[in-house]
Amino acid sequence: MTQTATAPPSALRRINPATLYFFGALGGILFGYDLGIISGILVVINKVWSLSGFEKGVLTASLSVGAMIGAGLAGRLCNRVGRRRTIMAAGAVVILGTVACSLAPTFDSLVGFRTVLGVGIGLSSATVPTYISELAPARIRGAMGALNQIFIVSGILIAFLVSYWLQPHHLWRWMFAGAIVPAAILIVGLTLLPETPRWLLNTGKEDEARAVLASTHGREGDEIDAEVASIREVIALDSQQSGRIRDLGAGWVRPMLFVALLLAVGQQFSGVNAINAYFPTMLVSLGFTANTALLSAIILGVTKLAFTAWVVFVVDRWGRKPLLLIGNVVMVITLGLTGWVILNVHDKNTLGTLAVILLVLYLAGYELGWGAVVWVMMSEVFPLKVRSIGMGVGAVVLWAATGIISAVFPIMSDHNHLGLGRSMYVFAGINALLFVLTWLLVKETKQQSLEQIEMNLRDAA
Repeated sequence: MTQTATAPPSALRRINPATLYFFGALGGILFGYDLGIISGILVVINKVWSLSGFEKGVLTASLSVGAMIGAGLAGRLCNRVGRRRTIMAAGAVVILGTVACSLAPTFDSLVGFRTVLGVGIGLSSATVPTYISELAPARIRGAMGALNQIFIVSGILIAFLVSYWLQPHHLWRWMFAGAIVPAAILIVGLTLLPETPRWLLNTGKEDEARAVLASTHGREGDEIDAEVASIREVIALDSQQSGRIRDLGAGWVRPMLFVALLLAVGQQFSGVNAINAYFPTMLVSLGFTANTALLSAIILGVTKLAFTAWVVFVVDRWGRKPLLLIGNVVMVITLGLTGWVILNVHDKNTLGTLAVILLVLYLAGYELGWGAVVWVMMSEVFPLKVRSIGMGVGAVVLWAATGIISAVFPIMSDHNHLGLGRSMYVFAGINALLFVLTWLLVKETKQQSLEQIEMNLRDAA
């Protein structure tokens, strides 16, 4: 039944799209900052606690452990209280965890508090892409989804800048504390924004849903009626579904679940977080000073931001799948060359320069393909009834893959094991495999509404 109560002012007034998507994607800065800041903290904190490779891996991976918990909670929380309130809850948990990390007296307590911080990051990472995709019109949904990745890489760049400024003063606690600022802005900003029309319709709040469609899509009258009818058709088809995790195993949903998990695992097994988290440490091992290594990381961050910004302009024209494939080709070539350079070039200046150039190019390829596109597609491919649950499962798997790479890479790249050069060869091989799997299994979703994608899934079944 249509709800007749007056919608709240936040849903009724005309919302500036820039404001909407800025605050909607701001959760990405939390994600990126806490991923990136550990690279600078490891350089400083190692002088305080003399960490082994195993301990560095544990501290880095602790965020992923918490994020898996948060992402696992996100699906049910999104369905119960809505996408917007879930993101606000994520911001509150991040503030709590950040304050605790900044005050941690011991290494063990820091690992525990960073796990708590990860819960908030997991909630945010599993919810923000869904929130944006359900608010954005189909014609620009890819670009708006890529905006989330822009905020992630912006957060990483901010973290690199903070590390560069604070590292000479050994202020690692203040490095952690920097996450409080975007988290507070996120919570305040979301009080001004609406819930998504799909969640509102699914919970019987049609008047509010219509107001949100009018304010976000710029539509009126018959156009809104058609959009509401399309969403209602999907809701009616999903009414026989329970919206539980077991529904992801339904025959017509299973192919997209597999694609989402392939994207989630592939994004991290491509090697990106080994580079993001350990880039300064890697450069120090190649002969760079700590300050020069952190300055090089800033160059890395600027490159990531530039190529992610480019994706915003091409993802809805080129399509998702071509960008994934192009990214794989670039990553295979650059990682292979990086491995060869590390193993065969012995002049430290030449080795360091070539390694930085190749890894910058590697991250350009990653951001062009597997950085933004993965989050866009994971938020698109699931049916409405299980979208938040599916996104939560995808995020749990992604964070599990992140944790594995974060924990294993310091040991794997140690000269007593594979070493840095051969580790690059391993990641190059993984990216070659991802190219083949993407070519065979991933379907294009550009220029299709979320309801069209779901109906195509049903028709194919």
